[in-house]
Amino acid sequence: MNQKLFARRFSAGIRGGFSLVELLVTIAIVATLVGILLPAVQTAREAARRSGCGLNIRQLSLAMLAHESSRRRLPAGYVTEPGRTPVDPTSRDRPPGTGWGLLIAAYLEESALADRFRPAAGIGVGAIENRAVVSASPSIFRCPSDGGPGTPFEVLDESGGRHGSDAILGRSSYVANAGQAEPWADPLESWEGHANGPLYRNSWLAVSRIRDGLSKTVFLGEHSQRVSQKAWAGTLPGAASHPSPTFAARVGSVPDRAATLLLVHSGPAAGEADVIHPPNDPVAHVCQMFSDHPGGGNVACGDGAVRFIAETINLDVWAAMSSIAGGETVAGDGQ
Repeated sequence: MNQKLFARRFSAGIRGGFSLVELLVTIAIVATLVGILLPAVQTAREAARRSGCGLNIRQLSLAMLAHESSRRRLPAGYVTEPGRTPVDPTSRDRPPGTGWGLLIAAYLEESALADRFRPAAGIGVGAIENRAVVSASPSIFRCPSDGGPGTPFEVLDESGGRHGSDAILGRSSYVANAGQAEPWADPLESWEGHANGPLYRNSWLAVSRIRDGLSKTVFLGEHSQRVSQKAWAGTLPGAASHPSPTFAARVGSVPDRAATLLLVHSGPAAGEADVIHPPNDPVAHVCQMFSDHPGGGNVACGDGAVRFIAETINLDVWAAMSSIAGGETVAGDGQ
């Protein structure tokens, strides 16, 4: 090959490639496109997670209705039995502590778990045969957007010490609505007349008790494990729900009593006439609904309908949706 032909071919090869400037421009264009598309992709993914969460909570609410259809009463928020020991002097909680999630498990294709649970043993001390059940983590009790831990947690007392029961509970992203007040704050043997929501300790309500209407009453909502510990299977006397380290410094994030492992309330509570906690209230109370979805959270009403409640919801409307027989007017979809 003569030198002139080689030089022409070599120079042609150089002209057919990218210059450094062209390469940098291409990289910049690609980076810009990624910057434009990434938020859209993230939004689409969150929309899918929110939809999946809505399907979960709808299945839970339909299982509650199936329970009512079968047994002519709604499940209780959790169950205690008179005369059982130990009894917590500060709340009057007793065994077995069976929670609303375990009570409807048979209607969720989780019959294997429901059949293995022995109420006589309960969830606390000596309940060895129930440990595999109450520490399980059925996927239907987990919101896809929940950014908190998914592993079971050891039950602690309110001071943060080991409870003494050696209980390990599976987590839940969903909680039941006990109403406006927080009856677990007082040593009450019965919550009748104190709790005005659909699901509380030993509630077992007939549908006829929901006089405000099933479609206007919130039964279930979300509570992220990023905020505090929540369980699906049950609770036990002397236990407490503890805030996560991320939220522990917030004003409202202090440990709360055993009921709040399963239940939340909206407010107002006794002596707090103006204190109402909408979903995602930034004070992040252990005993309120809190979602990892931007702008609000999913709730299920008594008719099985799922609604996305904005965190900016009118506070009076939110309190009205949390009671079963307040006689309040809730217009539209409550948002």
